[in-house]
Amino acid sequence: MSDLKDRLLPPRPDASISLRGDSFSRPSSSGRQPLLGLDVSGLKKRGQGLKSWIRVDAFADTQVIEVDKFSMMRRCDLPARDLRLLDPLFVYPSTILGRERAIVVNLEQIRCIITADEVLLLNSLDDYVLGYVVELQQRLKASSVGDTSPDYLPFEFRALEVALEAACTFLDAQASELEIEAYPLLDELTSKISTVNLERVRRLKSRLVALTRRVQKVRDEIEQLMDDDGDMAEMYLTEKKKRMEGSLSLPNDGVSFSAPVSPVSSPPSSRRLEKSLSFARSRHDSAKSSESENENIEELEMLLEAYFVVIDSTLNKLTSLKEYIDDTEDFINIQLDNVRNQLIQFELLLTTATFVVAIFGVVAGIFGMNFEIDLFEEPGAFKWVLTITGVCGVLVFLAFLWFYKRRRLMPL
Repeated sequence: MSDLKDRLLPPRPDASISLRGDSFSRPSSSGRQPLLGLDVSGLKKRGQGLKSWIRVDAFADTQVIEVDKFSMMRRCDLPARDLRLLDPLFVYPSTILGRERAIVVNLEQIRCIITADEVLLLNSLDDYVLGYVVELQQRLKASSVGDTSPDYLPFEFRALEVALEAACTFLDAQASELEIEAYPLLDELTSKISTVNLERVRRLKSRLVALTRRVQKVRDEIEQLMDDDGDMAEMYLTEKKKRMEGSLSLPNDGVSFSAPVSPVSSPPSSRRLEKSLSFARSRHDSAKSSESENENIEELEMLLEAYFVVIDSTLNKLTSLKEYIDDTEDFINIQLDNVRNQLIQFELLLTTATFVVAIFGVVAGIFGMNFEIDLFEEPGAFKWVLTITGVCGVLVFLAFLWFYKRRRLMPL
């Protein structure tokens, strides 16, 4: 992996340029030839809008090429909006688009254009991008040596399979890391509710929601492809290329022309005949291609279904984690409600006791008034007043407790 990083590093701005055939490459001072197709200075790249792409062909050969946006559009027959999906400066959801001559893939770190002959991957030193290149090379070399059966996946599906595997592996790894971090933290929170732990759980839940959204988007994209036979048929680039080459080499149904006829100088009858023959051939080719696509579309559907199961498993893992977080939050809320209820009960008892004690204050206030009664002359009158007031206070307090129990305001 580290050797591949060294080989895919962009050229230095002060490097000299040497012409080799139809491409430019920089001679290496160490004698090792870098894997470069087009190579110009860094400042010139930015000025002309060139981007660095890693090219992997069907023979597992790898190059780093510098191509501008319009050249890439002509090379892959793609509109500008499809290339914007691959721009690293913008954040787009995961997308898999089948076009006439290419498949546009935007799956997490893997942003590439897949054709029938090559894969054009945005150059990056990310480990998952380099891992995609290495894995694709290994599978292409293994298929060229080992499996040569006619029903083996075509090049574009092998490249798409590696991209799906890389994206699913990346998302599953993030989900596993989140699980490893989440469960101990949630268990700690249930035993000790604190502001620090609550803040950590809040950040964890935000990461979980963002990751779930990304996994859900990849799952929905695969499911949408599986539900649309037309989109899957559009992705058979190798077959479309063979049909196009075959239609160009087919004889014109017994009508031969010694030289191409200019549509301006040819008579109207000849032009009508040529249009009729072309229309008949296109209808015949379309009927044959639709039958072939309906027969062979199952292999792509099985490929998508396999990775749909993988990404769905990752989504279920995140869903289970979210449910565990929700259960923990419910448990914490129950604990907090219980503490709140205990505080309310204590406050109620304290208020009742305060009311009973206030009775003594009322009695003291009455007997503290400036008036004379015979009770003041009795030596033991003060003790009887305190005793009777205390008994009345206790009876009042017990009456309140009985009322609370009857109303089920307190578990007495």
